[in-house]
Amino acid sequence: MKNNDSILNNFLLNGFDLKEHLIEFLPIEPSKLDIFLENAKMELANLHPGDNSVDSSDFYEEIVGDKHLADLAAWHLTSKDYISKTLKLQQKFSKNLVLDFGGGIGTHALANAMSNNVEHVFFVDINKTNRDFVDFRAKKLGVEKKITFFKSIDETNIKQFDSITCLDVLEHLPDPSSQIDIFGSVMSKDAIALLNWYFYKGENYEYPFHIDDDEIVNRFFTVLQDKFIEIFHPLLITTRAYKKKI
Repeated sequence: MKNNDSILNNFLLNGFDLKEHLIEFLPIEPSKLDIFLENAKMELANLHPGDNSVDSSDFYEEIVGDKHLADLAAWHLTSKDYISKTLKLQQKFSKNLVLDFGGGIGTHALANAMSNNVEHVFFVDINKTNRDFVDFRAKKLGVEKKITFFKSIDETNIKQFDSITCLDVLEHLPDPSSQIDIFGSVMSKDAIALLNWYFYKGENYEYPFHIDDDEIVNRFFTVLQDKFIEIFHPLLITTRAYKKKI
C-alpha cells in the first residue's frame, strides 16, 4: 500500500491512470477520447426527460449507458485540485471497513483501497457499467483484493461500517433523508460519514436529474440535524464529516 502523499500525487498526476483505463475499457480510440469527455455532460443531461417521469434508479441503472461514466470522468479530470481535497479528508477519517455508496468511477474507493488505514472497501453502485469499470481499474492498479462490488448495501452483508463515503449522490435520490437514515443504522459507534449534496437543477437547468423539491430538501436537513453531529474540518470543499448522535 502507498503512503498518503504518494496517493495524492498519483491522483493529481493522472487521476489514477483514468484516461488509459477509459481507452481500454470502453474501448475508444485515443484521438476521440477528449471530444467524448468534452461532450459528456451535455449528452447526459439530454438523456433525461427534464421532469419526474423517469425514476432516478431507472435513469442511472438502465438509461445512462456509458454517458454517466464519461460525465464523471470529465469532472474528475478537470477538477483534480478540488477532488484531491476530498481525498485528503478521506485520509483523515477513513478506516477499517469502508462503505463507498454511489461510487461512480471509483476515485475515492480506489484511494481508500490504497490506504494503510483501510481494511476493505465495499463499493455500492446501481449502475453495472460503473461497477465493472471500477473492478477493471482496481485490477489495473493492483488493489482488487481490497474492493468488492455490490448493487445495494444489503448485498454486502455487513452490519456495521467504520467509514462511509457518499459524494455527489444524495441529490439524485428521490428520498435522500431515508438514505442518510440508513447510513446511521449501519455506522459503528465511532464511524464517520463523509457526505455532500447539491439540491439544485442549475441556473440553466443543466442538472435536470437533481432533486430540488423544498419539502424533500427540508426533510433531509431535518433528519440530518436530528441524527448526526457535524465534525469541523478546515478544507474548503462541499464535503462534510458527520458522526452519529449518541
